[in-house]
Amino acid sequence: MTDPSELLELALETAREAGRMLVDKRPADLGVAATKSSPTDVVTEMDRASERLITERVRAARPRDAFLGEEGGSSGGDSGVRWVVDPIDGTVNYLYDLPDWAVSIAAEVDGVTVAGVVEMPRRGETYTAVRGGGALLHTASGVRELRVNTGVPLDRALVATGFGYFPERRARQAEVLAGVLPRVRDIRRGGSCCVDLCSLAAGRVDAYYERGVQAWDVAAGALIVEEAGGRVQGLAGAPVSPELCVAAAPDLFDALHAVLEPLDPARD
Repeated sequence: MTDPSELLELALETAREAGRMLVDKRPADLGVAATKSSPTDVVTEMDRASERLITERVRAARPRDAFLGEEGGSSGGDSGVRWVVDPIDGTVNYLYDLPDWAVSIAAEVDGVTVAGVVEMPRRGETYTAVRGGGALLHTASGVRELRVNTGVPLDRALVATGFGYFPERRARQAEVLAGVLPRVRDIRRGGSCCVDLCSLAAGRVDAYYERGVQAWDVAAGALIVEEAGGRVQGLAGAPVSPELCVAAAPDLFDALHAVLEPLDPARD
């Protein structure tokens, strides 16, 4: 049996080390190494350095585990444990020296996420969760339990979202946004999926939705939201996928879903 609290401790130590490296060794010229889905979807040498650090630290402790990493650090294993890693979620923010980026590490056991860490070095915040054990925010001033906002009507909801990199997808997402915006308090666009999910868990926004998120974007953040009392799903009860991620307190989730569904947000 694998103890989720032990997986969390390894994820926490590793995410903090990666976060320190990304701050301390951030060069003046970040050296954009390549693009991913489009010319505006960049990967820097620091993304790759962070993923290498994370993979090496975890492999040293648990050599039989599998990995799924955004920058290609994927491998199989036979322990039943898989690590899902985003070495920098919010790379464009990191590139522009904006604070909303994070290191995200989640541990799955037999396909179920049981532990997650989102480390935000520039905010001085670390978010953690263990399945069934709640979600916590760690700062220099202490640790507090996280709870999503409840009892918020849709027209008072502050909703976070994000956009893809291809122009055609952005145009479609703008159409969906035009259908959502008149129905809610306002929209926030921070540029990092896992930061948005942690903001939801901390009560800084009331809901979140986005098309195009990948497993490494949501693995840790979704667990943190769920352990903070929130609901995270796709459309019509489907699991989260690149088609759509919707997250909110259960009562607000249904109201936001009712607005999103007829807008066909999973269509490009």
